[in-house]
Amino acid sequence: MSDVTDLPDDIEALKAIVRDMSAQVAARDAEIARHEAQLRHHALMIAKLKARLSKQLRDRFGSSAESLEQLQLMLEDLEISHSAETPASEPEPEPSQKDKPIRKPLPDHLPRAEQVLEPGNACGGCGGTLKRVGEDVTEELEYIPGRFVVNRIIRPRMACSCCERFHQAPLPSRPIERGRPGPGLLAHVLVSKYADHLPLYRQSDIYAREGVDLGRSTMAGWVGQSLALMKPLAEAIGKHVRAGDAIHADDTHVPVLSPGNGKTKTGRIWTYVRDERPWGSDVPPAAYYRFSIDRKGIRPAEHLGDYCGFMHADAYAGFEELYRSGKITAVACMAHIRREFFDEAQSNGTSTATEALTRIAQLYAVEAEARGKPPDERAAIRQAKARPVFEDLVRWLQSELLKISGKSDLAKAVRYALGRLPHLEVYLSNGHLEIDNNAAERGMRGMAIGRKNWMFAGSESGGENAAIAYTLIETAKLSDTDPQAWLTNVLTRIADHPAKHVVQLAPWNFKN
Repeated sequence: MSDVTDLPDDIEALKAIVRDMSAQVAARDAEIARHEAQLRHHALMIAKLKARLSKQLRDRFGSSAESLEQLQLMLEDLEISHSAETPASEPEPEPSQKDKPIRKPLPDHLPRAEQVLEPGNACGGCGGTLKRVGEDVTEELEYIPGRFVVNRIIRPRMACSCCERFHQAPLPSRPIERGRPGPGLLAHVLVSKYADHLPLYRQSDIYAREGVDLGRSTMAGWVGQSLALMKPLAEAIGKHVRAGDAIHADDTHVPVLSPGNGKTKTGRIWTYVRDERPWGSDVPPAAYYRFSIDRKGIRPAEHLGDYCGFMHADAYAGFEELYRSGKITAVACMAHIRREFFDEAQSNGTSTATEALTRIAQLYAVEAEARGKPPDERAAIRQAKARPVFEDLVRWLQSELLKISGKSDLAKAVRYALGRLPHLEVYLSNGHLEIDNNAAERGMRGMAIGRKNWMFAGSESGGENAAIAYTLIETAKLSDTDPQAWLTNVLTRIADHPAKHVVQLAPWNFKN
């Protein structure tokens, strides 16, 4: 009843109206409470879904080099599409001086071909003689495709005028006997496939555009024979890696075709990296790759043989048998610990995760100070500056674990950290060790990116060949050596090189 003039004079009737209005208000309040409860439930659900989506997006397009590579490929497609769809008559606005990118100069070592565009000798307005008062120079980077050449090896047959015996110079050793490819071409095919991630069928299409018919199967034969020839060199690099006091280990999956059923099995590529540059050693860095058809714990034991020393690695349970043997000491990875807290901080913004990241950043600040110094100085700096932060981090995490829900992702991150930190503490007193396993993770980037292009290994032997190729190419990269030039040199010499001295052909002994 909205009009007070219509209210009855009877008290009982008025009480009835009041009771009815009270019931309506109570019902309305109950309805509002129900909707508010639903809103809270929906808000919680949205927050959970946002957290899951945020994590999935970071997992796919996060800060790792592999994820950034995928994102860059996607952005490249978008930029190409945008350029194709933007009409030429609608030029983009000129960027401000502040936003204008600073271009790097084109490399000085590149040859220059000059083209002078003269305006003429006479003024177009008055006909007067022109004189030079300056010039504007615009440089553009051009590409002239590499050319195939045919090396004609001519060996005259000579006969003695007295005894009529024939003489002829022997044919020099070649990477593939009775084969047609030169060492430079073989090196180019290998680098294109395993460093530039170009499958052989794509290379075949590229060469066909230059008028050279090189079938995929032909090049596959070349690759197999070349890698078989260089396998002893890869094994020598592996021996060099195992000679270090500390190595970095990691693995990644690779699909392998299973003949007969058209499906794939999941194989593994393992990497073992020796890199002593952070503490000023002049021992060459190297990466050794191995393939296995499964991830059984026996595989790393087979790969490492009689290695004794420290091993930076993740929490893979298959390494435990190596640690129990007493020959290898585990060194955990702070980057893995940090990643758990980073995910939680990005998804839920919890103060505990943010505080953990701040404390871990303090440890990395100490590492930046110690980098490049001799092992004893690194250890002294860590003991003085990092150990107090490290020990306080452990105590703080133990106390925080008691305050949070045991089923939350944050609790999972804290428990993971508390489980791994005891295996990382050894780095504080040993200047030969690192705070994380990033050296091995960097060694997997090329493999992970390439896997996106070639999709799977055709067989177990294909996986083994890939491991040889990555051992050679990634070690060359670590030595700041051009893989193309170095492999050309190796394939030129290795057939005649003594097998027991094959390590002399390693990239650290090659001058670009």
